Amino acid sequence: MNLLQRIRKLLNWEIAAKPDPKLLPEVYPHLKHFRLPLILTVLVMLIGTIGYVLIEDFPIFDAIYQTAITFTTVGFGELYPLSDVGKIFTINLIIAGFAVFSSAIGILVSELNKGHIVAIMKERRMLYKIVRLKKHFVVCYHNEYTIEVTKQLRRNHVPFVVIDPRPEIHEWALEHKYPHFLQAEPHAEVSMLKAHLSSAQGLITLSSSIADNIALIASVRLFEKEHDLPRPYYVISSAETESDVEKLKKLGSDTVVSPTKLTAQRVSAMAARPDMENLIEEFLYKNDNPLDMREIEVPKYSWAVLKKLKETHIRQMTNTSVIGIRKKDGKFISMPKGDVLVTSECKLLVIGTQAGIRTTRDLIRKREKPKELKFV
Repeated sequence: MNLLQRIRKLLNWEIAAKPDPKLLPEVYPHLKHFRLPLILTVLVMLIGTIGYVLIEDFPIFDAIYQTAITFTTVGFGELYPLSDVGKIFTINLIIAGFAVFSSAIGILVSELNKGHIVAIMKERRMLYKIVRLKKHFVVCYHNEYTIEVTKQLRRNHVPFVVIDPRPEIHEWALEHKYPHFLQAEPHAEVSMLKAHLSSAQGLITLSSSIADNIALIASVRLFEKEHDLPRPYYVISSAETESDVEKLKKLGSDTVVSPTKLTAQRVSAMAARPDMENLIEEFLYKNDNPLDMREIEVPKYSWAVLKKLKETHIRQMTNTSVIGIRKKDGKFISMPKGDVLVTSECKLLVIGTQAGIRTTRDLIRKREKPKELKFV
C-alpha cells in the first residue's frame, strides 16, 4: 500500500465512482467533420511560415509568429517591413485564414444544430451521477404509475433511475423532477449496465404491456445469473388480469400489483370498515405520519436466533411492537405471544416510529448480544 492509499484510508477518503469507459457514448465520431478545417489550419500555417522565411528572410520563430497573427487576422501589424511580393503573399494568407475559420464555424454550428454532441455530453454527465447510486430502484417506462411511484420514492429519500426509450423522457424528467434518467430500451443489457443495476436494490416495471414486463423480468433474472450477484433483485411489476399476475410471478417477479384488484380491495374496505380505512390513511400512507410498519429479516448470524420473543426485549429497548412473524417457509404468525421463537431468516413485522424501527433493525443484525439488555 503506497503513501497516498494510506492517507486516503486514514482520512476515510473514498474516490468517486466512475462508469465503465465502454458504456460512455463516443463523442469522437461526431468530431470527424472538423478534421478538414484542422488539416487546412496546419497546412496554411506551414505554408505561411515557409513563405516568410523564403520571401522575406524572416527567422523561423518570427515567421511562425507573423503567420499566426496574419492567419488569425488579429491586426497586430508587421514585425518587419514587407516587400511587394511579401504583401501579396500576406493578402492571400489572410484570405485563406478567413476561409478556413468560416468553414470551421459553419461545421460547428451545423453539428450543434443536430444536437448529437450536446446529447452525448448530457448522457455522459448523467452516467457519472448514476454510478454513484447505491441501493436504488430502476423504474422502467414513464407513465401515470411511474409518476406517482417516483413521487413516493423521492419523499422517502429512496434513489431511483427512470429508463424509457422515447425521446420525450428529457421533457418528462424536467416536468416530474426525475434526478436520474436514461433514454434507452430497459430490457437491453447495456441499459442495465448504464443504470448501475449491479448496485441497485431492485427493479420496478409498471408498463401497460404485459410483453414489456415479461421481457424485463426475464432480462433482469438473466442479468443476475450472468454477473453472479450475491443477492437477488427485488422485482415489482404490474398486471391487469389474474392470469397475467400468475405468469409474472412464475417468471420471477417478487411482487405483482394488479390495479384492478387493488382498487376493488380499497373500495370494499372503505364500504365495510370506513373508520379503519381512515386510520390506515392517517398512519401508513401520509408522509409526515408518526408511525411506520416494516418487515425486518433476522439474519442467520443474529444473536436473537432461537430466542423467545419476550427474551429479545425489543419493545423495551426500541419502543416498537412485533405484530407478526413470517417464517422462512412462508407461514405467518399474527400477534405472536412472548413464547414464540425467533428463527433464522424469519421476518418480523414491526410497527413503531421510523427511528424505533431503524434501531430495531440495527439490533437484530448484531452478532453479539446487545449491552442494552443488561439494563432491561
